[in-house]
Amino acid sequence: MAKLDEIKEHIGALKGYMNIIIALMLAIGAGISKLYLVGNINLLFWIGIFIIIVLIIIFTLLAKNIHMNIKKLKDL
Repeated sequence: MAKLDEIKEHIGALKGYMNIIIALMLAIGAGISKLYLVGNINLLFWIGIFIIIVLIIIFTLLAKNIHMNIKKLKDL
């Protein structure tokens, strides 16, 4: 039973991290779109694009990790 609870806690923590990443992507995306609409495409714009791409990769890895942990739960 302890292993089951440990995996559930891990999944819950990963979900929390995913929520933070989604919030960051939305905030940075809003900033990037504002820069684009104003026509101010400078270094800050491209750094924001790069950060969004990195966050998408991290989000994908977290989702994969969550699915692996859910699969472990099925095996218990």
